[in-house]
Amino acid sequence: MHGLILRTFQVFVEDTYGPGIWADIAEKAGLEVPDFEAMLNYAPETYSALIGAAETVLDKPAEAIWEDVGTYLVSHPNSEGLRRLLRFGGVDFIEFLHSLDDLPDRSRLVVADLVLPDLELTDNGNTQFKLRVGDGLPGFGYVMMGVLRAMADDYGALVLLDTEGGHRGEQYLMVTVIETAYAEGREFELAAGSGGGSEG
Repeated sequence: MHGLILRTFQVFVEDTYGPGIWADIAEKAGLEVPDFEAMLNYAPETYSALIGAAETVLDKPAEAIWEDVGTYLVSHPNSEGLRRLLRFGGVDFIEFLHSLDDLPDRSRLVVADLVLPDLELTDNGNTQFKLRVGDGLPGFGYVMMGVLRAMADDYGALVLLDTEGGHRGEQYLMVTVIETAYAEGREFELAAGSGGGSEG
């Protein structure tokens, strides 16, 4: 298990619930060291133990926690870099959806040994899409559900999301785009760090 994934989960818990809650989860998961290094690799059992401990401490099912992680990855100020990477996928939400097939490869450009499950989008017409999330990382489909929900808000789109299981750990996300310009999206500039500008 890549340390970046575990470190991301740690930071999500600390930013969302506080360091004390993370300490409780780390203790319940039996971690010898409660901090993860992003560039190291860890035993797969560590991931399972963490999610199990988080379910108990947070009193939430794993699916809800994973979806919250996905929302955090887009909406929290500490994740602005990832939000920018995702927004480069298109000028509106539908273009963004079509860019998701390339997301695992784009991630490897940033972190060469980070292997994410395959993503495959099918356009069913009438603004209805099916996103296949490959196996290999339990819960990643629900993380993507949170990402899609937050990115729809980011683009100002109104969408309906649903999920269903597939074969061999695959998961399918059903996306219905009702309105691409339902609300004003978050401000986004192509060039990062162009200080001095004011939000309008």
